[in-house]
Amino acid sequence: MNDNENNINKYSDRIVELREEVKNLEPEYNNNSKLFHSKKEVEDLYQNIIKFTSKNGLSITNLNKGEVLAVLNQGTDPQEVIYYKIPVEYEIQGNFLSYLKFRRALSKSNKVINFDREEINNQEEIQGQILSKLTISVVGLPDEYN
Repeated sequence: MNDNENNINKYSDRIVELREEVKNLEPEYNNNSKLFHSKKEVEDLYQNIIKFTSKNGLSITNLNKGEVLAVLNQGTDPQEVIYYKIPVEYEIQGNFLSYLKFRRALSKSNKVINFDREEINNQEEIQGQILSKLTISVVGLPDEYN
């Protein structure tokens, strides 16, 4: 009985220590986790694109999830995957000011989003309307995407 009680006290103290350690490591984790996206966060990105376009009165005319690309460490033999690049291509149609609001909302994401290519064209048939063709990409860790 005494052994069990001693173990409970020891484990309780260890829990308190571990909670404090997690609390101290949390800012470093949050800072380092801004670059990499989990599979769920990539799915959330697709949903956010749809939500931000709808909220700003824009229409998505095309949304393609690109093929996940492995980025290799060129200095190793055999070459190892250091991260994955996940591209997303989409076309958005609507008012230019609304498009800028959409871009601003997307840029406020907690995660890093790379804008790889953007082409904005005026829609001749509808004054004040644009068609934006955009390719963005995000980065994923090897253990999430292999």
